[in-house]
Amino acid sequence: IIALTQKIVDNLICEEGSKKLTVFDKGCKNFVLEVSNTGRKSYYVRYQDSRGVTRQPKLCDANGITLKQARSLADHYRIKLLMGEDPLEQKATLKQVPTFAQFIDEQYMPYVKTYKRSWNTDVSLLKNHLLPRFAKRYMDEITRQDIVKMHHERKASGAAAASANRLLIMMRYIFNLAQRWEVAGIKVNPCAGVPLLEVNNKMERYLSVDEVQKLYQAVCKSENQMLKSIVPMLILTGARKREVLDAKWQDFDVERSTWRIPTTKSGKARHVPLSDGAVAVLSAVPVNARSDYVFANPETNKPYVSVYYSWHTARKQAGLADVRMHDLRHSFASLLINSGRTLYEVQHILGHTQVKTTQRYAHLSQDTLLDAANAATRAVGAVMLPVVNVGAAALLAGS
Repeated sequence: IIALTQKIVDNLICEEGSKKLTVFDKGCKNFVLEVSNTGRKSYYVRYQDSRGVTRQPKLCDANGITLKQARSLADHYRIKLLMGEDPLEQKATLKQVPTFAQFIDEQYMPYVKTYKRSWNTDVSLLKNHLLPRFAKRYMDEITRQDIVKMHHERKASGAAAASANRLLIMMRYIFNLAQRWEVAGIKVNPCAGVPLLEVNNKMERYLSVDEVQKLYQAVCKSENQMLKSIVPMLILTGARKREVLDAKWQDFDVERSTWRIPTTKSGKARHVPLSDGAVAVLSAVPVNARSDYVFANPETNKPYVSVYYSWHTARKQAGLADVRMHDLRHSFASLLINSGRTLYEVQHILGHTQVKTTQRYAHLSQDTLLDAANAATRAVGAVMLPVVNVGAAALLAGS
């Protein structure tokens, strides 16, 4: 231990037969100079970390820097240690932070493939939009500004607001997982607080009772004999098309009026209550002894890959060419809401994880809204009802 001066530093050499000479500086706490047997000189700072382990990270080479400057670096390092920051640990943490491409390849995709049936959609979004932009960036380098820019540029490129939102939603989920898994360097989600673009192009189509009757008459005339069972099952359960087409006899418990759908859009099983109408539909399905599937294609004994042609023909014959098969699910929700059922009930029957999704399906008919508005009139009775003006009534009737 000596009081180092610039002259001493310049003249110090390692003794012959030794690998290095280590000198502790009296003039600067924790400050160390090492001289190798090759003549190389380096400055270090030595300390004990929070676990009591002695650490000695290198500050810099002595060449090209003065002793005063090196001491200043050591002082700066020591101040960080006193404030509870260990630059060496921070450096080690930084080395563990994955690039966006590494995280997607090593953690995200292996995970989503275990439960997400639509993971191919993720692959497409990643390949075409997210990886070209973020692949080489470290996860902790992606900022909120980067996310906002990505979101707005996607919309400015001519894409629909929903398409731009899909990128934001996916990035938000990716960083949520990174935080949940405590990935090194990920302390905040850069997508937090970035609002979704307003989407006004959602098609909302609901069948009236009269339209349901016309559609059923049309499917009963279809060459596809299973269509007259498939369509009512969709309308009476609110299930998704693929859930009905892939249904097996073993999934139904008629005694408990329950249908267990093993794999849903979310990748989790859910239970759908079977109404008397749904049970009647099932009871009328011709049993195929060679297949476990309820609505099997009689030619293959397997689920239909598609029923589009027969469906399209039937809906045109019913005068409902604009009705999509998924609209039957919308109509089911609408029928429940208009019958006085709560959003909570409808949410659970449809298997939605968020009530916001159910609200989009929950269409109230004009008759239901009018009846609700008339509740005020019924409540006050005739107290506030004035004498009818014949002229005013005539004008209203003509408007």
